[in-house]
Amino acid sequence: MEKNEPLSDALRDLKEKGYAVDLNFEIETFALYGGDLDMRLNPEAYHVDEIDLVDDTSTPKDEEVCVYAISLAAGVKGIIVDKTDQP
Repeated sequence: MEKNEPLSDALRDLKEKGYAVDLNFEIETFALYGGDLDMRLNPEAYHVDEIDLVDDTSTPKDEEVCVYAISLAAGVKGIIVDKTDQP
């Protein structure tokens, strides 16, 4: 896990590595959703390749921003940006 690089740098680096699809996590279905692909993916259909804890000046200090680099079984690579409250 890389830590504390700016969000824009982390996204740029991942896009250079081929992680181009924006993904979202759906809590209700416990799946990833790729809007550009119009597909929902169960956990066995993807792999988390990298997790980066990043600095984001637009979030409050009590929020943590993680960027997940995801590989799909179909060969597609995507990114999830998750902002969560720290305990």
